[in-house]
Amino acid sequence: MAATAVRYLRSAGAPTAVEPLPRPALRAVRDDERLPVDPAEFRRVLGHFASGVTIVTALDADGPAGFACQSFASLSLDPPLIAFMVARTSTTWPRIARAGRFCVNILGARQGGLCRAFAVSGADKFAGVDWTPAPSTGSPLLPDAPAWVDCTISTVHTGGDHLIVVGRVEALGATAEGGDPLLFHRGRFGRFED
Repeated sequence: MAATAVRYLRSAGAPTAVEPLPRPALRAVRDDERLPVDPAEFRRVLGHFASGVTIVTALDADGPAGFACQSFASLSLDPPLIAFMVARTSTTWPRIARAGRFCVNILGARQGGLCRAFAVSGADKFAGVDWTPAPSTGSPLLPDAPAWVDCTISTVHTGGDHLIVVGRVEALGATAEGGDPLLFHRGRFGRFED
C-alpha cells in the first residue's frame, strides 16, 4: 500500500520525502543561568566534599550498560526512593533510560580499578567483568560490591547540565562483612583510616 502511494506521488510530481526541520541548538544552561564563578574554582571547592562511589548499571536490548557515579543519595524512606545525577552528555544514560530500570552498585574500598573502568566513555566497560542479574530488574549486579540497590525509574528532572534521576527501590542488599566504602575526595580515591 505504501509503495503504491509513493509511486502515485512520484508520477504526480509531488515530493515523496519531507526534508527534516533543522534541529534547534540544545542547551543545558541558559546564558542568564551561567555560573558567576570560574568552573575550575567551582570544581576545586566542591571537591572538598567527600562522597561514596557507585556504578549504575542496566540491561537493555544491546546488553549490559553502566557508568561510574559519585552523585548518589537516598531520597525517601516512604516510599523508598534514591536519586543519582548524570551528565546530559552521557552516552550510557539513554540506554538506562530506555531500560526503565537500573541497579546502583555501591563500591568498596578495593574497587577503584573497577570504578576507573566504568568511568571511561565509549569503552566496553563489561569486558572481563562477571555479573549476575539483580533480583527485581535483572540489571547487572557487580561482584564484590558491598551493597546494591535495585530500582525502577520513577522520575527524571533537569538540573543544569545534568539530569536528576529518581528511582523507586524494588530490592536491595548488602554483604554481611560490608567492608570500607570507596571514597572520592579532591579528585582521588580514598578510604577510612583508624
